Amino acid sequence: MLRCLLVDDEPLALRLLASYVERVPFMQLVGSCRSALEALEVLQREPVDVLFLDVQMPDLTGVEFVRTLRPNALVVFTTAYEQYAVEGFDLDAVDYLVKPIAFDRFLKAAQKVQERLAPAAAVEAAPPPAPALVRPADDFIFVKADYHTQRINLRDIRYLEGLKDYVKIHLAGASKPLLTLNSLRAFEERLPSQEFVRVHRSFIVALGWIDSIRTNRIYLGEAVIPVGDAYTEAFHQRIEQRNMH
Repeated sequence: MLRCLLVDDEPLALRLLASYVERVPFMQLVGSCRSALEALEVLQREPVDVLFLDVQMPDLTGVEFVRTLRPNALVVFTTAYEQYAVEGFDLDAVDYLVKPIAFDRFLKAAQKVQERLAPAAAVEAAPPPAPALVRPADDFIFVKADYHTQRINLRDIRYLEGLKDYVKIHLAGASKPLLTLNSLRAFEERLPSQEFVRVHRSFIVALGWIDSIRTNRIYLGEAVIPVGDAYTEAFHQRIEQRNMH
């Protein structure tokens, strides 16, 4: 469990981060502070694993505060000003979050902290971790989602949608897509190319689920998938291979 302390002179920012902490199963909120001096008092009486620390604060900035601390807590800087990122990383900050902070970006920072705090001995003793995406056979894969590993039958995948560091897996019969921390390229490399095709920088579609194609639009039920210019020729060649002339 990561014990975290939030430090920001903006009440709204503190409330937002506190709500994020509540949503992450492996995090525990130790306290929320409006200043670096208030945070110092908490650190003197409470064990803390990570500080989510605003850079711009009155009296003592986040950067100045970190320079006074003993290296007993990791730091994730938060600010509205990207130009402070370099200075933050010079202080060995784990991450740097630019406001407004989205939950997925906060979660990624928390996972970085968790990895940094993993005991070195445990890492050495543990067997090599399985990749997030495993293809043990041609008809199913395993993906990590919602803190567990789930089997997915390839025939149920209608299309995949890339979102920065995440991929949405749209499945037949599912009420909502499955969200996994991975890259679309990883799926493209592992899914069978005879059944799946990359049609856009943000989309991979299952050929068997395509209902119709109109110019550079693919229709899969209610979903409409664009075909990117860089993928148009290869996609239409794939379709041509299955055309009845």
